[in-house]
Amino acid sequence: MMMMEQKNWNLLDEALGFHSNNANPWPLCGRFLLVEDCVDTSAAFVLHHILKRAFSSHPSSAVLFLAFSHPFSHYDRVLRKLGCNLAAQRDNGRFFFLDMLMLQCPDEGKSNHDGLASVFEQIERVITVLHQDKRPISIMVDDISFLEVAANGSSNDVLNLLHYCHTLTSDYGCAFIALDHKDIYLNGDRDAIILEMEYLADILVKAEPLATGLAKDVHGQLKVLDKETQHQYGISAIKTHNFHFKIKENGIECFYPGTKI
Repeated sequence: MMMMEQKNWNLLDEALGFHSNNANPWPLCGRFLLVEDCVDTSAAFVLHHILKRAFSSHPSSAVLFLAFSHPFSHYDRVLRKLGCNLAAQRDNGRFFFLDMLMLQCPDEGKSNHDGLASVFEQIERVITVLHQDKRPISIMVDDISFLEVAANGSSNDVLNLLHYCHTLTSDYGCAFIALDHKDIYLNGDRDAIILEMEYLADILVKAEPLATGLAKDVHGQLKVLDKETQHQYGISAIKTHNFHFKIKENGIECFYPGTKI
């Protein structure tokens, strides 16, 4: 299985450290990875790619998925095209899907403390059980902007939930992966959430349109910023990777600018 994965590694895998042969079965353990996109360039494919890699990283690895954007059937259909059966992973106790689509406030303008409190409880219940078995755990949020809708625009409630998920990276060694649409519903509170998440993120993946405009064989560009700490001199360095991508039916193709013929 590992040799097969090795042949399919791309520039995104290398930028995220999936190709390294270190002792850590899942290089995102204990780290917060924030994926940002925009109206012109969706980064949902990055989330799908990482989700697939999470299951192949370790035979007992598990994913807790908070779905604010799409139902289970959507992700099951997409991942099947990538060669991953989410229904089977769910039945095997490796995929825990929390459907947040109906997490709405009954009264407009009021925060959803009770609804979000139940989310905390569900997360804690699943993580506690998985941690007892010492399994690599990933927590994924498919859309922070829809989380804000579920919270009825309460930035405090949104930040509380995201901060809670972030603390699990240190408390339990979980990986935390979240997708956010950076240029949707821009306002003062939205800017504060974006800045806070970018500050907390260990790895930031940005999907952007090409600076030169649309192209037939190139769908956009990815920038990966990895905040890697160098302990020798106490210096904090950031590794930066830039490359183009093309989305295909069964995966993504990544390549450096100017190398696509």
